[in-house]
Amino acid sequence: MVEHGGTRRPAPRTRSASGRVAAVARPTEAELQAALHRTVPDIVGPGLDVLFCGINPGRHSALTGRHFAGPGNRFWPALCASGWTPRVLRPDEMGLLPRYGIGITNIVPRATAQASELSREELRAGGEALAARVERLRPRVLAVLGMTAYRQAFGRPSAPAGPQDERVGGAPVWVLPNPSGLNASWPLPRIAAALAEVREAVGRPPAEPDQPGDARAPG
Repeated sequence: MVEHGGTRRPAPRTRSASGRVAAVARPTEAELQAALHRTVPDIVGPGLDVLFCGINPGRHSALTGRHFAGPGNRFWPALCASGWTPRVLRPDEMGLLPRYGIGITNIVPRATAQASELSREELRAGGEALAARVERLRPRVLAVLGMTAYRQAFGRPSAPAGPQDERVGGAPVWVLPNPSGLNASWPLPRIAAALAEVREAVGRPPAEPDQPGDARAPG
C-alpha cells in the first residue's frame, strides 16, 4: 500500500512473465522531474506494417524507458482492442511489437510533462527528422498519434483525423488521436476503432491469441 494525499491507496501492480503479481512503487515527483533529460529508444524492425509515432515521451516514459507508460494512457489497451495484439501488452513488453508488424517512435525525443511544452520549432524539426526515419525504415503506414502535433510538425493546419492525402518519407500517413487519458474527447472504444481502421487498411488480420510457450519479454 502507498499513501497519497492522506488516503491509503493500493500500489499499482504488475504481472511478471512467470505469472507472479508484485506491487510497483509510484515514482516520486523528484524522480519524474529528474527523468526529463532522458529519451526513449525507438522500437523498430524490418517489414513493419505500421510505425506508430507519438508526440514526445512523457515523464513516466522517460523514467522507465518505455513508450506510453504514463498512468491512464490507452495506447496498449487500444492496440489489443483493435486487433493489433492478441492481449494487452505491458509497456515493458514493447520489444515484442515488431512480431506484430508494429514499430514506435516519436516526433520529438525530448521528454516533457505536457506535450504543450514543445515549441513549434521543435515540432517542425522533429517532423523533418521523422520523414528521414520513415524513408529509411519504410513502414507500410506511418500513424501519428496526435492531431495537433501532426498539423504543427508538417504545416497542415486543417489535417483531419484518418488517412491523409500527403505522404511522409514516402509512406502513407494516418493521423490518430493522442491516446493520453487526458484526451477525453476520444474514449478507448473510439481510439481502438481508429487503430483497427489502420490495421484493416494494411490488410493485417486480427492477432491470434498467444499460444502456451510463446516467448514474452521479461517482467
